[in-house]
Amino acid sequence: MWTTPGRLRAKGIVGMNRRNIRYIGRYNSRSLYPLVDDKLKTKLLAEQHGIATPALIGTIATQFGIKQLHRILSGHQGFVIKPAKGSGGKGILIVNEVSGDRYLKPSGQSLSIDDVERHVSNILSGLYSLGGSPDVAVIEALINFDERFDKYTYEGVPDIRVIVFKGYPVMAMVRLSTAASDGKANLHQGAVGVGIDIATGKALRGVQYDRAIAHHPDTEHELASLHISGWETLLTLAASCYEVTGLGYLGTDMVLDRELGPMLLELNARPGLAIQMANGEGLRPRLDLIEKQPDELDTQQRVAFCQQHFARSQPDIPGLSKTTASI
Repeated sequence: MWTTPGRLRAKGIVGMNRRNIRYIGRYNSRSLYPLVDDKLKTKLLAEQHGIATPALIGTIATQFGIKQLHRILSGHQGFVIKPAKGSGGKGILIVNEVSGDRYLKPSGQSLSIDDVERHVSNILSGLYSLGGSPDVAVIEALINFDERFDKYTYEGVPDIRVIVFKGYPVMAMVRLSTAASDGKANLHQGAVGVGIDIATGKALRGVQYDRAIAHHPDTEHELASLHISGWETLLTLAASCYEVTGLGYLGTDMVLDRELGPMLLELNARPGLAIQMANGEGLRPRLDLIEKQPDELDTQQRVAFCQQHFARSQPDIPGLSKTTASI
């Protein structure tokens, strides 16, 4: 399962140093980072541009304001509490059911209002924020995700990550929650990543904990049949975030709500590199090609270009172990 730097380069794998210096450092102005590092600012920016996001239930910005939490949550049978400046899925509390005075997490764990208030207090103190700075707790409505994902995810909402470079959607994956990830679609916490063909929206390859898998570990449903409907609409939404933010190297996280359609969850100016494992190939050849393209193409033209040039004819799922070993 081990490999060498030379083989990684031959595969076009982008490492953290190259990502930080060649792409993030060159194409992302630091003055624009606050637009995406603060989830509340991202939500307001999206609304200004007519991009749908999960409904905002409320925010808590001070320790004194925690006294209002019970009132804010009253009448909601499910919600998500997240730090505005959090990263990597840290500090996100998902409650998918309220029973009396108990708040139930996807894992079945039962919380009291004191537990929820303590979590919000930790968010405000900066426990989960970038750099440990004081933060704001953002409370959002749950997503009613498309039931077609039921067999592919466990007690949580799947999301779609697309890497956008200079406005071109170059690589994509779906992140599927598991029991290990506690209902969160975060790969570092045990979610499953499934590479998606840019041309068709169909599954290419699945990984969990950087190891190739062919079936969801909890539902045991095979991953090869996963296909995202309305794929071009999602790509167009992702690509349009280039004009919205001005960031040249960007990760867009989206969900499919069964009633409201595609919605933007958040944006990331420093998207992780595990998407390469999920796709079974490196980002570098695609990024090199995009750097040679003209800047005047509109969103639809950029999406069409990527669908034409980055199409994958065959999924890797039947031969996952062999593919992983070669990387």
